[in-house]
Order: sequence, then structure tokens, then C-alpha cells
Amino acid sequence: MRARTALPVALTVILLGLTGCGAGSGADDDAAGASRSSSASPAQPPASSDTSRNATPGPAVPEALRFTATTVDGKPFDGSTLAGKPTVLWFWAPWCPKCKAQAAETAKVAADRVGEVNVVGVAGLDKNAAMKDFVADTGTSSFPHLSDEKGDIWKRFEVTEQSRYVILDKDGKTVYEGVLPGGQGLAEKVAGLTG
Repeated sequence: MRARTALPVALTVILLGLTGCGAGSGADDDAAGASRSSSASPAQPPASSDTSRNATPGPAVPEALRFTATTVDGKPFDGSTLAGKPTVLWFWAPWCPKCKAQAAETAKVAADRVGEVNVVGVAGLDKNAAMKDFVADTGTSSFPHLSDEKGDIWKRFEVTEQSRYVILDKDGKTVYEGVLPGGQGLAEKVAGLTG
């Protein structure tokens, strides 16, 4: 029987020792506890703290790149994703022989500069089905092509005819706008923006 009564007494003594009973008056202990918890609070982030502040912020999006569109494949496209890198916008029409002649060089520049430069085709002046056929026929599916049937992006960049390039620097400023027959000179213009 003694073992049964000794256990509760031993537990009571241990618990009283852990709670600090007899270490001081209750008022002093409460003040010390409050002081400890308030001094520890600033080290802890507030409950509504935004952990993204430690993340590297993305580049500022220039006005020229604040647009949305749909690709010829029907996927949504956000122009702000182009911010921070030089960008080649290639304005073409599916029935245009000059545009077909530019396709190979444009695709080569896109492949050679992956990760350094954005290359985006902006198709217009026809229906989306013809645009999809053009991309397949010219082998330019390695970079996005926007379906601009209504001409909204063409107007945004003041493009009035097909087979035009608009080249933007990393800050979204137009550094070139014009025709490059067969795409000749495109690689050199892009190299000047990345080197």
C-alpha cells in the first residue's frame, strides 16, 4: 500500500517544483512572465507577416507590356511576363510571303537566345485557323504567337503593315521598328541588347 500512496506524493512534489511554487510572490512572477513574453515578441514576425518580402521582386512592368492576349493555340498570354528582358515582337500575317521569308531567321534567333531574349509573334489580318497553319508550315512553334484578329496589339505598337519587327530593350523602350527582309539583321540587333 505504501507504493500506491508514495507515487501521488512524489508527482505532487515534482509538479510543484516545475511550476516554480515558492520562488516568489505571484505578482512578481506574473510581471516577470509578462516581461519575458513581451521581450520575445519582437523577434517573432507578426501573424500577418508577408514572407514574400524576402523574395526577389520581379522587374517593373513598363506600360508597353501591360496587355493580355490569347495565343494561336488558345492559351492566355500576359505581356507583363516579358518584362526585364529584351523583346522581339514580330508582326506577321498568314498570307504574307515576306513574313514567310522572315520565319526561319526569327526562329533561329529565338532558339539561339532562349532565356536571354523574348521572341513573340503577333499574327493579324486573318482568322486564327490560318494563323495556326502558318506557325505549323513555317516551323516557328518554339516561341509564342499571339492571335490578334482584332488588331489590338498591332494598334498598341502602332504597326500598320505586316512583316514588321518591334524590338524593345529590357526596360520596354522601343529601340527598333521596321522591316528586316528575310529577317536579316535581327540577330545583330538582338546581340546589341544582350551583350
